[in-house]
Amino acid sequence: MAPGSALIPRLLDLSPGTEALRHCFALPAHPESVAGARRVTRSRLAEWRLSGDAHDAAVLIVSELVTNAVVHTVSTRVVCELRCDEERLRISVQDQGHQPGGPRLSLTADGEHGRGLLLVDSMSTAWGSVDAGNSSGRIVWAELPYRTERSC
Repeated sequence: MAPGSALIPRLLDLSPGTEALRHCFALPAHPESVAGARRVTRSRLAEWRLSGDAHDAAVLIVSELVTNAVVHTVSTRVVCELRCDEERLRISVQDQGHQPGGPRLSLTADGEHGRGLLLVDSMSTAWGSVDAGNSSGRIVWAELPYRTERSC
């Protein structure tokens, strides 16, 4: 995959009979947008019938990743993508101007800051970040398994 293409709609290479669900939305990089990202995520995951712990974890992960993009970058907007295939839910958040070196997991999270990525790390099966390319920011992603009332 080319750098920065994680948030660009494209055809997915899936086995016959397999369906992938995808939703992408953008919000201003303001603190109040974090609540908006949680609302959009809850709504979309309910439509996809993603329930239980995976639903709650996904909402929290979106909240933490959007918060990090708002607080720790010089972005004017953030873009969030939710993608559900037959095995996992992938959450991606792209900012417009990343901090040098990208997000770092701090094992000594004290005070008000530093716990977000610890939560993401503990709730996801994998997470990471990649430059979006063309100096357009950074994409931070997390994946988690899910359980739905119907197959995605």
